[in-house]
Parts: sequence; structure tokens; C-alpha cells
Amino acid sequence: MLITFEGIDGCGKTTQLKLVAEMLESRGFKVHSLREPGGTDVSEAIREILLSSKSKLNDITELLLFESARSNLVESIIKPALAKGDYVLCDRFFDSTTAYQGYGRQIDLNVIQNCNEIATGGLKPNLTFYLRLSLQESKKRAGSREKDRIEKAGDNFFLRVIKGFDEIAANEPERVKIIDASGGIDETKIEIFKHISI
Repeated sequence: MLITFEGIDGCGKTTQLKLVAEMLESRGFKVHSLREPGGTDVSEAIREILLSSKSKLNDITELLLFESARSNLVESIIKPALAKGDYVLCDRFFDSTTAYQGYGRQIDLNVIQNCNEIATGGLKPNLTFYLRLSLQESKKRAGSREKDRIEKAGDNFFLRVIKGFDEIAANEPERVKIIDASGGIDETKIEIFKHISI
């Protein structure tokens, strides 16, 4: 089963993924915990390019780099793991591309959908948790840490990203579960665990 975790920075995706992985492993399941972009040598190298403030990328180059990293991860790790019946948990997947590059960068959504389809070979998550957080709370949680290239895109960009995630969740309620991420870690965990039946 492929379970993905989505939302803007600071929503707790990484923390909640770890908690779900620990729960599944405690029950005897084999779990692969991954992040996007990343997870393979090639994808991690692409991640460095994408997030570096030194990288000067136009929007289409950015999109295609994300899709290249995803394609490598899907073929190298995700599909083989799923074929063995393992759980795969991924911190971001194609919904992030739709939200960030589609809604945020305002690239045509049909182009985004086609690129996502090519990169994944049609693979879709069985379950997606959208950890919903306001932009104000996201900025508060980020504090004064240094921002990466994408985090420097500005408030209007991130408001469009949030709108994108909201619309994705509204369009696919069976797959995408909206989780209020404004509370504490345990509160969020309880809400997530309600949707995992094993």
C-alpha cells in the first residue's frame, strides 16, 4: 500500500509519517519511508538542485526536475516494494507537484497531470493525508530558519498552493483525507490513525 503525506511546510508531514511507520512496523509490516524529491542517489542529487538558492530555474525546468526525481524513485524503490506487498510511506508525491507547480507556479493543470502520469507510470497512492495548515501558522512554525529556494516564493504563491491542496482534496475525497494540522502532534496522529485500517 502506498500512503502519501501532503501539505505546506510546517504541517508535520515528516513527523506523522514517522509515527505511522513506527505503528505499522510494530505490527510486523515491512515499511519503506521515503521523501520527495529524494529516496535514491539520483533523486537526492536532483533535490539539491531544486532546493538550492543558487539554482536559477524557470518553472518548466523545475517541474521536469521534480518529475525526473519522482520517476527514478517510483521505478527504483516504490514499485518493487509494492510488488512485494510492503507498505510505502512517502513525504510528498504528485499532489505536491499539482499544488506547487500547477496552482503555485500556475502551469497549465493538464500539463501537470500529463507529466505526473508519465513520471509515475499511472501509479496513484492508496491513501493520502493532507495535513491542512494556515499560511500564518506555517510561517510561525518556520521561525527564523533559512528558507530554501521554493520557500522564498512569497505569500501569494503559498496561498495558491493551499488552494490547490484544498481543491485536490475536494475532488478526491475517497483518497485524500483532510487532517487539521493546527493542533499538537498527538492530536494530529489520532486523526490520521482513524483512517488506517489494518
